[in-house]
Amino acid sequence: MSHAPPAVSRELGADEAVRYYVDSAAVVLGLDPEITQVLDSSYREVSVQVPLRRDDGSLLVVHGYRVQHNGARGPYKGGLRYHPEADIDQVRALASLMTWKTALLDLPFGGAKGGLQVNPAELSPGELQALTRKFATSLSHVLGVYRDIPAPDVNTNAQTMAWFMDAYSARNGYSPAVVTGKPVELGGAPGRDAATGRGLVYVLEAAAARWGWDLEGSAVAVQGFGNVGRSVAQELHDRGCWVIAVSDVAGGLYDPYGLDIPMLIEATADGRSVTGVDEAYARISNDELLRLECNVLVPAALGGVITHENAGDVKAALIVEGANYPVTPSADQIIAERGISVIPDILASGGGVTGSYFEWAQNIQQLQWSEDRFNTELCVRLTRAFNAVAERAESHQESYRLAAYCIALERVARTVRVRGYV
Repeated sequence: MSHAPPAVSRELGADEAVRYYVDSAAVVLGLDPEITQVLDSSYREVSVQVPLRRDDGSLLVVHGYRVQHNGARGPYKGGLRYHPEADIDQVRALASLMTWKTALLDLPFGGAKGGLQVNPAELSPGELQALTRKFATSLSHVLGVYRDIPAPDVNTNAQTMAWFMDAYSARNGYSPAVVTGKPVELGGAPGRDAATGRGLVYVLEAAAARWGWDLEGSAVAVQGFGNVGRSVAQELHDRGCWVIAVSDVAGGLYDPYGLDIPMLIEATADGRSVTGVDEAYARISNDELLRLECNVLVPAALGGVITHENAGDVKAALIVEGANYPVTPSADQIIAERGISVIPDILASGGGVTGSYFEWAQNIQQLQWSEDRFNTELCVRLTRAFNAVAERAESHQESYRLAAYCIALERVARTVRVRGYV
């Protein structure tokens, strides 16, 4: 029997959209409404005020959040993003997504997310460090190695995690396992930086193998040239794909015969935009990139970029979601009607949290893996997760998104029942 979520007549906010997918899967699974009610809401939501004395003497008051969605399967896990739009609604949605992502990948974590409503590009390095340390201190009472473990996300990185860990450790003793995505010198795992992008490519390889695709020579467009987008572009370039377009917040570059990805990565290593590269590539906007004719489109920037307004113009054969929630529910329906396949975010972008699990476990054991072992384990877990989703989607005639949510919800619901929450 074929299952499809109910039609969406308007664009949903981020939190509404995730609950829509959760509720749709719950109906398909026939979950007890009381369990669905638990899974729909967050366990804890912390809102903090972080005042920062700036270098010029002025005071900046930044609002921050940490949402812990569901911890039935283990300690909360989720990134910290610094972005002006990281409000409570967005953070709440991303925390829920982490619950389903960790469950789908069968990791012993629950879901959480944190955010500071600030543009870090407007802060000096000293201001950014001071802000991060204050944020860590303000959240320290709800964090812990077996309680809640932050990681990098949009506009945060290994250095951010180093400051965050050090501030937490000042109060609680040296605690490398309290954050992941750290520098290797502080217990970070070799391979973790590239894990999200590399994991996406492992999922794409598993899909190609299952569907009889030949990735070599495929045309790929990547929206977003941050940590995830760069890794995806490099990995696919190394596999013989033609990465025909990449972009960042300032715009993008396009060449139908493929871009020189290693050159672009080197040229933007200091934070410059790809649009500043002195090469004879066509300049395109982010919206134009989404409309390019290609085999694979990877939205790896921010959420909500493919909507009902532009979904009809997407010409890719396959969308692989590198960002959280890049395709809205209304766009999802249009894309499905047009026969375009989608590998959802909770599967495609699962490499980051899987790599974080490896790092966390190594920190607890005080044992560091080699990067080869890290990547091998990453490939095994993501390939296994993809095949589980594919098998359910094929046997139940469901979309990959619905199948992924059904697997994740079933696992969390089972744990909720066993622990006696309802």
